[in-house]
Amino acid sequence: MARPANSIVSLAAIFVSLACGSLVPAAAQVGPSLAGKNLQMLIGFGPGGGYDLWGRVVARHIGKHLPGNPSVVPQNMPGAGSFVAANNIYNLAPKDGSVMGIIARDAALGPITGATGARFDPTRITWLGTPTTETNVCIANSTAKVKTLKDLYNTELIVGDTGVGTGTHSYPKALNVLLGMKFKIIAGFPSSSDVFLAMERGEVDGICESLDSVSGKRPDWIPSGKVAILFQGGAAPNPQLKDVPFVPDLARSPEDRLAIEFLYAGQGIGRPFVAPPDMPADRGKMLRDAFTETMRDPEFIEDARRNMLDVAPEDGTHLAALIAKIYATPKPIVDKVGELIK
Repeated sequence: MARPANSIVSLAAIFVSLACGSLVPAAAQVGPSLAGKNLQMLIGFGPGGGYDLWGRVVARHIGKHLPGNPSVVPQNMPGAGSFVAANNIYNLAPKDGSVMGIIARDAALGPITGATGARFDPTRITWLGTPTTETNVCIANSTAKVKTLKDLYNTELIVGDTGVGTGTHSYPKALNVLLGMKFKIIAGFPSSSDVFLAMERGEVDGICESLDSVSGKRPDWIPSGKVAILFQGGAAPNPQLKDVPFVPDLARSPEDRLAIEFLYAGQGIGRPFVAPPDMPADRGKMLRDAFTETMRDPEFIEDARRNMLDVAPEDGTHLAALIAKIYATPKPIVDKVGELIK
């Protein structure tokens, strides 16, 4: 006897439903892929500095933790203390997971302090993580007239500046006012490596730069006494620098201490890797997960060690929370610091 037409339709519907049910989860498991693509790693500074080094070390390893194992191509995009790279990532880069980059830790303070050229919103950009948190040190050549912190209140120290939005610019400029120090700031250096060369040539006497950058690029400078560490700044005193003054402790009033803590907030951001805002959730997760896995990769850790880099990572969720806290700073403090570091 012939099967009723409606029964045939029902069976067909059941078959299609079962087929779809077996296929949909498999497709969902595949997720986004960068197979056959190049991932662009934008580096907000010129070659040779600490950001360039971190960007290239991460670029060498993150591809194997991304679906499709794309090639990762580093590209230096220097300018305005990494604002050029940050603006590009935020406003122009595709949101498909094919572009990420490393920007200055202090670039995040640019928009809130009204820095010229900061055309991005740190509360919306996709924070992937940092391979390390930072201690900033202001150092002086052994040949400079400034030998100690006390000297810096009475004698001028000529320091190199890699651009607005970086600690090489912001810290000495603000501390001249907040603490009465006597930094003379010379601008125009593409990276900290260029400042180190200028120090060796006697063109400048010092720099305010991350401890890992100094130790990585000139590992003999601090142990040999070629440079003196005048003071340190960061989220907390570095236990490796027990006898080095911690700059917030030098504040002359509670208000100035708050201002100095805001000024150095970027040190907790470390060497931040970011991606465009408003990415599809699966693409953002793909990049964040790959960054986290890279930080655990023994080959990456060994590569960082060979380059004298200290791996102490924080993930993108941590950075996003820190940015939210920074952007909740009372406006009078923000305005005061913002005016000082322009």
